[in-house]
Amino acid sequence: MERKMKKQWLSITCTIAGIPFPAFAGNIADKADTVFMLISTILVIFMTIPGIALFYGGLLRRKNVLSLMSQVIVSFSLVCVLWVIYGYSMAFDAGNSFVGGFSQVMLKNISITDLSGSFYQFIHIIFQGAFGCIAVALIVGALCERVRFSALLLFIVLWFTAAYIPMAHMVWGGGWLAQDGALDFAGGTVVHINAAVAGLVGAYLLGRRSGFGKEAFKPHSLPMTFIGTAILYIGWFGFNAGSAGAVNAIAALAFANTVVATAGAVLSWVFAEWVFRDKPSLLGACSGCIAGLVVITPAAATVGIGGALMMGIIAGVTGLWGVVILKRWLGIDDVCDVFGIHGVCGIVGCLLTSIFTASALGGTGFTEGMTFLKQFGIQLISILVCIVWSAIAAYFSFKIADIAIGLRISVESEREGLDITSHGESAYN
Repeated sequence: MERKMKKQWLSITCTIAGIPFPAFAGNIADKADTVFMLISTILVIFMTIPGIALFYGGLLRRKNVLSLMSQVIVSFSLVCVLWVIYGYSMAFDAGNSFVGGFSQVMLKNISITDLSGSFYQFIHIIFQGAFGCIAVALIVGALCERVRFSALLLFIVLWFTAAYIPMAHMVWGGGWLAQDGALDFAGGTVVHINAAVAGLVGAYLLGRRSGFGKEAFKPHSLPMTFIGTAILYIGWFGFNAGSAGAVNAIAALAFANTVVATAGAVLSWVFAEWVFRDKPSLLGACSGCIAGLVVITPAAATVGIGGALMMGIIAGVTGLWGVVILKRWLGIDDVCDVFGIHGVCGIVGCLLTSIFTASALGGTGFTEGMTFLKQFGIQLISILVCIVWSAIAAYFSFKIADIAIGLRISVESEREGLDITSHGESAYN
């Protein structure tokens, strides 16, 4: 009786939705994989809101924390809308080597019964869209405390269209780099290097904050940054394990590698800081955590546990070098060290993927006909393509936004703080 009632209910529901009942009943996704991907998608969204917002927010001065959080949640929402309108279609629809087609604009020609692997395609759409959202949110960390809100939104529309979508297609949508065999499991190039280069270009074009180098710009709330770090760590399991697209051995490997690489990076960053700067800091531990998460992202599904540990240890040291030495060499005001961590560790991770994927080092091994040197060359090419593509797209996107609106707020507004001058709010009374 209960089964009959459920069947009648399903039939009525399908009729309302305009779906033939027999077609729906015969096209059911794997329940375990569907739940797994739903949770993974939620975790990736959790990384951005509130993870990125809290992590970056704690690093700023108290007069700018709400502006950063506003930029994160509004940019997230903007990219969501762009992704549905044309982003998903241009990234994953069949097209050429650089960009997809337009047959799925506004998600047309996609039925609620369509599958992506063993789960429903609509979950895949939102899962991949969340990657684009976090990529844009990362850029905000390099520009905050002096960028004009309206100009930032215009930049996001332009850069997302010109840089993120083509890179997603080239690496994940069957484009040029995917055809060449580039390994980027969960976004070393597409997300981290892509966003870091855009943040670097923006930091150069915006210039330094007023008083930079003369005043002490200290984080206003390290506990907030710690909470954001913890949320990012938890959310990253959706980022990496979820990229397997199913409850399988690859997801298990990616999950374990994420834990191990991150632990190694935290320890190496903290101990290196302890040796060279006398004291281990909470900020160093948080930064090391992010460095480890970034470095393992492209390699999570192909390296062994030992390789993940080595990658994490290397990431902690190179990340510290990126935010202390490289940042000084470049002479930029990258407020939240987007390039020093995401750029440097993203590059290191993509290159090390070609080393530790080798079966002799505990990895899953290369595809047939692939050698270490060939894979290393492909990885290097994918990195260079990403850097050049993102830099050019970011430069023109920032320039257009600057001409149309003006990138930077006034010195007076900057001194008073963006919370009040841009949003009419204050985080603390």
